[in-house]
Amino acid sequence: MGEHAEAAGLREVVAGVFAWLQPDGTWWVNNAGAVAGDDGVLIVDTCATERRTRRFLRAVAEATGDAPCADGGEHSPARDHTYGNSLLPEQTVIFWHEAMRDALLADRLTDGCPPIWAPVPDWGDVTRRVPSVVFRSGLTLHSGTRRVEVRHPGYAAHTAGDVVAWLPEERVLFVGDLLFNGLTPLVLMGSLEGALKSLNWLAGFEAEHIVPGHGPLADWADAERLVLNLHRAYADAAGGEVDLIAAFGDAMTWNSGPLPTSV
Repeated sequence: MGEHAEAAGLREVVAGVFAWLQPDGTWWVNNAGAVAGDDGVLIVDTCATERRTRRFLRAVAEATGDAPCADGGEHSPARDHTYGNSLLPEQTVIFWHEAMRDALLADRLTDGCPPIWAPVPDWGDVTRRVPSVVFRSGLTLHSGTRRVEVRHPGYAAHTAGDVVAWLPEERVLFVGDLLFNGLTPLVLMGSLEGALKSLNWLAGFEAEHIVPGHGPLADWADAERLVLNLHRAYADAAGGEVDLIAAFGDAMTWNSGPLPTSV
């Protein structure tokens, strides 16, 4: 796919955790990420083409002092998130959900892409590099002192092998193509019912920072309202009324101070 006028860029979500954002996020233009730890960098997805992947890896190297790639943490099974795998260092460990290894082995788009897209994507010098480690429901990784949980929702959504990368201490959630921010989602290779179910599953993480598979970062403004919503949920479950003073007191505690206004 041709390059877009607005340049891609690496954004530090929290200290040492980076999101690679590629405007405008349309066909074959995906997001990725990197998690820097004391012993290297965990890469969360690559890009669709050689040029885009090399640009991403250069930006990560500059931001992390050229730290080695400890693991290739491929969490999104879509092809636009994986074709750049072959450009990762040879010693990089690549892992995915088990449903996706055979899917990538059977994929033929880089060998001779049909004219579904115009222009046909210019893949560059990439080859299919499949994961050497697969899992079924999830696993936990450690990048230095950082904990990264890779989880599968338990059903097909965008595809049969969707997983997220969750940093519980930093409250950062890389959701892959379970979320498209500002673009029409795609469930052709998955399940419409599963895609809808996954929204509730993702909300359950109560993430403070969400990196979607395509589009800009998804932040929830006024996130302290989650505390108020929990008070409503507990009151409903108990069949009682909300204690407004207690609810807003907890919200202020979570927010480390009064709730902001601009009036």
